[in-house]
Amino acid sequence: METPTWPRVPSPEAAVPRMLLLSWVLLQVARMSGTTEVVVAYNLTWKSTNFKTILEWEPKPINHVYTVQISPRLGNWKSKCFYTTDTECDLTDEIGNDVNQTYQARVLSYPADATDYSGEPPFTNSPEFTPYVETKLGRPKIQSFKQIGTKLNVTIQDTGTLVRRNGTFLSLRNVFGKNLIYTLYYWKASSTGKKTAKTNTNEFLIDVDEGESYCFSVQAAIPSRKANQKSPESPIDCTSHEKGVLLVIVIVVLVVLILTIILSVTLYKCRKVRARQSGKESSPLNAA
Repeated sequence: METPTWPRVPSPEAAVPRMLLLSWVLLQVARMSGTTEVVVAYNLTWKSTNFKTILEWEPKPINHVYTVQISPRLGNWKSKCFYTTDTECDLTDEIGNDVNQTYQARVLSYPADATDYSGEPPFTNSPEFTPYVETKLGRPKIQSFKQIGTKLNVTIQDTGTLVRRNGTFLSLRNVFGKNLIYTLYYWKASSTGKKTAKTNTNEFLIDVDEGESYCFSVQAAIPSRKANQKSPESPIDCTSHEKGVLLVIVIVVLVVLILTIILSVTLYKCRKVRARQSGKESSPLNAA
């Protein structure tokens, strides 16, 4: 009787090299055909304050890199942040020449070794962004203030930007003009009741009670906007009455300290002189 012949099963030791070889061949074919998978960017978000504008996205790259492109509406694409492993790109220079224009950006994904990549890179488009109506207003700064009698004068520092016109950088006031409004919140230091004043310039001159100390803060706003109308409020400042009291206290402490030092030195010298004199009186006379 003839013994049946069963199919021959390859040993595990022989199967592993074959699998590795097959994987390597498939990888090379994918590279040659330009179909190597890369991770596509998502969650593209514009972050902009006082026209300082950054595009952010996800995810953090592992085996790939990104390049960002930006274009005004119906314009040409311009590349920025080439082959970066970051997940943000500063586009301030590109929007600074025309902040009234509407822009779109896109993030292209490349394999880590982008120089060997010959295919069309996948990309993700950002939402449209119009800097003039969407950039947030930063917290304003108080440049100076003074209270004389019944008048309080407060001057707001004109915030600079990277927006350019004819090669010159503009301030927020230059860009927005009379559309930029400042609101002054002020109150007596001894009270919590707030009053407000508004101006479309950078200076306030308001009536106050003579002899009272006042505290205040400032907020910027563009009322014509539908969103991002207001900035955060500035830090609170107070007029010189409270600061004057503090200054008097500091001066008094310094005077007392100086007098104490002078008195201590004087007493030390007097004791030293007395010690010398008492030493001479107690010493015996020399024999004739």
